[in-house]
Amino acid sequence: MRTEPYHPKSALPLPSQRMLNRVQAAAYAGVGVSKFDEMVNDGRMPQPRKIDARRVWDVRQIDIALDALPSDGDISYPDGNDWD
Repeated sequence: MRTEPYHPKSALPLPSQRMLNRVQAAAYAGVGVSKFDEMVNDGRMPQPRKIDARRVWDVRQIDIALDALPSDGDISYPDGNDWD
């Protein structure tokens, strides 16, 4: 009988900090930096916050943005009407 908690090897550790720089935020989202920039510019990812001269992204806002992305099974209707 196993007494210690199960920790799958493939699980990514949670970030130890709440605010991430651009490179860290892109990695956290699972995309490259240029794709992350594109997603910020088109609104799929949140805008950064400013701490003095630094631009940082809130992990919680990134999580919300990732949850809002469509999945492969989602159907998108161009006219916004899913009844027809």
